Amino acid sequence: MQTTVTLAPTVTIRSDSFNPAHTDKLVLCLEVGRDRFRLLVQDAQGRALYLEDYAFPSLLANQPLTGLLPNFFRDNPVLSAGPWQEIRIGVNSPTFTLVPKSLFRKEYAGSYLALMRGSTLSAHEFAQAYTHENEGFLSVFNLEHPLADYFSEVYPLQPLTYVHQISALLMATADLDRHMLTPDNVYLYFEDEFVTIIYRKGHQLQYCNRFGYKNVQDLTYYVLYMLDEQRLSPDKTTLSLYGEITPFADAYTELSRFLPYLAFGQSPSGLTLANEFSDLPNHRYLSLYGLGLMSE
Repeated sequence: MQTTVTLAPTVTIRSDSFNPAHTDKLVLCLEVGRDRFRLLVQDAQGRALYLEDYAFPSLLANQPLTGLLPNFFRDNPVLSAGPWQEIRIGVNSPTFTLVPKSLFRKEYAGSYLALMRGSTLSAHEFAQAYTHENEGFLSVFNLEHPLADYFSEVYPLQPLTYVHQISALLMATADLDRHMLTPDNVYLYFEDEFVTIIYRKGHQLQYCNRFGYKNVQDLTYYVLYMLDEQRLSPDKTTLSLYGEITPFADAYTELSRFLPYLAFGQSPSGLTLANEFSDLPNHRYLSLYGLGLMSE
């Protein structure tokens, strides 16, 4: 069932050079989750020209995505444009895992996810994989058939690439880490009541996981436990904050009590942003920007 609701973006950034009539030379990046929908458009040189951010009202939180997405596509001149040079879709699905390339077998992709979450995939979902060539592993995640079918219908015969939100964050932090002077760097990405923790040592991925939390005390425990598990000193380790967090958030106040090198991160230097993006917080859209780095 489709729910007809008029949804307006909470954020819109548009460069004067963006022309939706020339999509054949543009890349469309979409980020889809239960609570949000975001889009980013890049030109042939990889420069970000356009961004929209939508939040789902709480009354629609339990609606299937295929019932909500037509609300965005129906009257949106960007989403209804095309054909595009390329379309990248970041999916924030609940199940994912990372598998070393040497151990990965395509026929076992569903089994990796079943082992991770303790149950087999249902009939309406399937296992999807994305290869991180430079890092030597694959991200395996669940994707719903109705969602994949929907995008295939909206963008028929166009190149669609699916990745998990974790993959986008890994690509973004890899770009960030190349320019870090410290050997040990931890990245925290916040979204609703979840935090994704990524740790890179000497520019190599050492740790990646996502935690749900109900209060800031639990959040602090998870972060400090991860640091202890990786033998990192809270007094010396650089932690960069990204996503839905501000200097006024309770999470920031609590974490700063224990972590002196806590700071809001910058946008990845590998992604060029139009001048109009300067009004956005640098740390907010890391996963969306990660989609823009996929060709790097």
